[in-house]
Parts: sequence; structure tokens; C-alpha cells
Amino acid sequence: MFELRNVSKSYSGRQVLAPLDLEIPTGRTLVLIGPSGCGKSTLLRLLLGLLEPDSGTVLFGGEEMAGPQVLELRHKVGYVIQGGGLFPHLTARGNVTLLADYLSRPADEVRQRVEELRQLTHLQPEAIDRYPAQLSGGQQQRVALMRGLMLDPAALLMDEPLGALDPLIRAELQRDLREIFRSLKKTVVFVTHDIGEAAYLADEIVLMRQGRIVQRGTIEDLLHRPADPFVTDFISAQRNPLEDVKGAGVK
Repeated sequence: MFELRNVSKSYSGRQVLAPLDLEIPTGRTLVLIGPSGCGKSTLLRLLLGLLEPDSGTVLFGGEEMAGPQVLELRHKVGYVIQGGGLFPHLTARGNVTLLADYLSRPADEVRQRVEELRQLTHLQPEAIDRYPAQLSGGQQQRVALMRGLMLDPAALLMDEPLGALDPLIRAELQRDLREIFRSLKKTVVFVTHDIGEAAYLADEIVLMRQGRIVQRGTIEDLLHRPADPFVTDFISAQRNPLEDVKGAGVK
């Protein structure tokens, strides 16, 4: 679905991503994890074409994410950020349908799609016509997910979408997200700094450090076959990491 070939990125002379290669297969959930500033969010924005690489090529479905076709390609990728990023002057429904309305999709088709997504994300019926300020953090994130899925994208990019939620709501949304990922079978790239969340959601994990990929594999690989001492240090630094990953079936 995505391929990065020798891609690098710097800001003001500081290298954020070293030249790297990465392939992201179709229909799988890949979680990018690592400490703050390791380059995972930058990598996500490169995948979406919000940033241009300093070197290398970003491909989506075999097409280069660059030039005049970027906007068209972005319509095939859903994007969800921390806090939801909802427009406060629009209702939940207005936020969800914003791009579909801009693209003049048929009204009946849009209404049907909104109801499908409302049920999929377990958003209460009465919440869909409220404004973001009238919604809880968990509800806002469900609306953001609906917006990301509105055009039935081939891929979904999520940048620490649960980071600002309290633990109970976060755990509930983690369960819902895993169910949604498995039922829709879409390509998902999910950014987090939480190893337990990564283990629970991922088919594969990519652990990053200082703009480089340290290890790619399953949670079992990272726990039992670390490629570098940093892998063990990173996992050990997480609070109760082994308890967190039990939900993913790791023993």
C-alpha cells in the first residue's frame, strides 16, 4: 500500500528522518512507536503528502505521493489526529461530511454512510448533531474516526489519536479500534508512544529512534528477540509493560 524509498527529512538543518526504506503491506495494521522526536509523526505526514521528503520517493498504491496528484491521492487516505481536530463551528455530522459535501457526493449516499459509520464507531445517536464542545473526549475521537473513514479510504493514518484520553476511555476505544481494524481489513498506520497500545493493535510494530528504524516485527520479536539494547530499554521504561501487552495474547 505504501512504500518509502531512501526517504529523508530535515528541519532547519536538523535531520528528523535519516534515509530509510519501508514497505507497508495492504490490509495490515502497522504501529510506529518510539520516544518523542524520533520521527514517527513526520513519517506519517510524509505518507499523506503533507510534507515533501528531502530525498527519496513516497509511493501510495504504486503512485508517487507528489506533484499535482497529491490531493487526489489524499482522498484515498483517512487521517485522524490526537484530539480529533474537529471544527468547533460544525456539528459532529458537519465535521464527518465536510469533504463528502465539498466533493458533491449525493445527499442520500452521505446520510447512509454517516449512519453506517455511527454504528460502526458506537457513537450515540443523539451525539451526531451536537457540536464538539458538547461532546466528551471519547465521542470527539469517534467523530474524528468517522470523518477519516467517510470516503471509504484504502488506508487510514492515525497520529496518537488516543493520547489525550483518560485511561478508561482509552481502553474502551482501543477495544473498538481493534474490532474496526479487523472487520474493515484496511491498511492502518498508527502512531503511539505506548508499547501496550502498540502490542494490542498491531500486526507489526516499527520501533524508531532518532529518525531511524531500530527494529520491525511482532511484539514477541521485540520482547524476546530484540535487535538492539535500546529495544529492551524502551520496553522496560514503560510502566507495567508486560501487563499491558497481555491483552494482545503475549506470554
